[in-house]
Amino acid sequence: MATGQYRGTGHAERVFRVQQALGELGGGPHSLSEISRATGLDDSTVSRILQSGVYQGLFNRPHRGSYELGTAVGDLGFQALANGPGGDQVHAVLQQLRLVTDGGLVFEYMKAPFGGAGRQCIAMAVGDSDLVELGMTPRDVLSVTRSLRTGASGRTILAYLPSAIQQQVVSEPVPEEAGPGVYVDEAELVASLAEVRDVGYALGYQECMKGWNSVAAPIMYGESIMGTVLLLKPMNIMPHAPQSYIEATKRAAAQLSRMGASWPAGDQG
Repeated sequence: MATGQYRGTGHAERVFRVQQALGELGGGPHSLSEISRATGLDDSTVSRILQSGVYQGLFNRPHRGSYELGTAVGDLGFQALANGPGGDQVHAVLQQLRLVTDGGLVFEYMKAPFGGAGRQCIAMAVGDSDLVELGMTPRDVLSVTRSLRTGASGRTILAYLPSAIQQQVVSEPVPEEAGPGVYVDEAELVASLAEVRDVGYALGYQECMKGWNSVAAPIMYGESIMGTVLLLKPMNIMPHAPQSYIEATKRAAAQLSRMGASWPAGDQG
């Protein structure tokens, strides 16, 4: 329940509580009474906030009496990222991780703002590697929101999301393009999320692609998950991630967390 997390009483604080409640409830539209219970506010207050927010794009009303987060929320998130430090700083962090892991492929994924729970690659350090030859099309890597059910990067983001969203993603079918190491059993997948939170990173063994293993660590903004840093190496070179690679990935994620995980500008290849 969201009420214990907030102390303010101003209008802006109440609007934020409604937004936060919808994010935590997840799973599409919710009724006024559900949202009110999640915020601890009375129905009339929540109703006024929702009706006003619909006109501003903060909320959608797909059906009479039901509401969900609007696209303006995603726009604001992207604007916040864009106002952070330059892409050169982000790229330098990723390049350093590539250097200390002997040429690993390094990616920065962020929570996708649209299309449900997913992730989107916004920066990378891959040297002269031909991603197409590695089985990664530019569309897959850069522009497609991919399931959080699959891969170390997906599970890292999912581990820090509200339980309602976790349950929704866990119940999704395994993507057809997933690798042979993907978690098929839902109970094992849920247990892996708890482990990610405990240790602060995820290890992937051929989860997204056959023949590739990975390490991922979370990019945080306060206590909220923003994205993840992913290190990818061939399984014949990295059958098991050495502790030095794990620590280097965690350091890179911590650096991006402190920097605000900015949206990169220009070519990040």
